[in-house]
Amino acid sequence: MSTTVSEMHGCPLVDSLGQRVLHVPRGRWAAVLGALRADGFEVCADLTAADYLRHPGRTLPDGVVAERFEVVANLLSVSGQGRLRARTQVPEADPSVASVFGLYPGTEAMEREVWDMFGIAFDGHPDLTRILMPEDWDGHPLRKDFAQGRIPVQFKGAPS
Repeated sequence: MSTTVSEMHGCPLVDSLGQRVLHVPRGRWAAVLGALRADGFEVCADLTAADYLRHPGRTLPDGVVAERFEVVANLLSVSGQGRLRARTQVPEADPSVASVFGLYPGTEAMEREVWDMFGIAFDGHPDLTRILMPEDWDGHPLRKDFAQGRIPVQFKGAPS
């Protein structure tokens, strides 16, 4: 359960189980993360995504419209000894968001992984190519509607 406690850079800031979570509009993603970097959040410790296809009714602050996908960045301020999670909603019809590689060069592989697994494009990324799956792989395996498939297991000595 999260409750709105204030705003930061014009975005709702909530407390979620003791952690500060900033809900950033998708169109302001790079600008707000740039402002957070200037505020002293010098490390992006993690950047990932979630597919809420089967959980559309999750709790979000007033004014934040739930979309199928969400990109999440966990920021760290070494100098200020603080953490902040930034979340942005990404629609299924246009699964893209601005890259933050120019602000946090360590996100290069993280954004590629999100692209590979979820199909969320990062506009402005220098090399948005597959990183985990083969180049000719069709689809994005962590999407909730991706067919799991089946690989038959062969046992030594078992009749074929």
